[in-house]
Amino acid sequence: MFEDNSLKKPSEGKIESAKKVEALNVSRILRELTKNEAFYFFTSIGDYTGEYAISLGDFVRKIKEVDTKSIEFHLNREDFEKWFTQTLEDKELAQEIKNLQKQNLTGESLRQKLDSIVSRRHEQLKRML
Repeated sequence: MFEDNSLKKPSEGKIESAKKVEALNVSRILRELTKNEAFYFFTSIGDYTGEYAISLGDFVRKIKEVDTKSIEFHLNREDFEKWFTQTLEDKELAQEIKNLQKQNLTGESLRQKLDSIVSRRHEQLKRML
């Protein structure tokens, strides 16, 4: 069967189209990545922790257990922002991380704040599907 779009208000079609685009973008942000696209956690140049994240959900889990030195290292280098922007294509989350960097947090307080930001965004995106 086909749908008669002539009975819809013009704005209804645009809203449905926008929702489809939004769902595609959300799916892209939440997708599982290849190992080449994964986020690899280091504590310094060349000092790999053995941990990596292959999705935003995986990142949420890993951030709870990775050494805080790794979090500080990557935040100061803007690695989280770059990965969220370039790989996951989530500019909104990248901006929140950029704002976090300005707070000059370290150690467990940094982990807790980062976890809060990323977890909240992850849950928000999952509800949009």
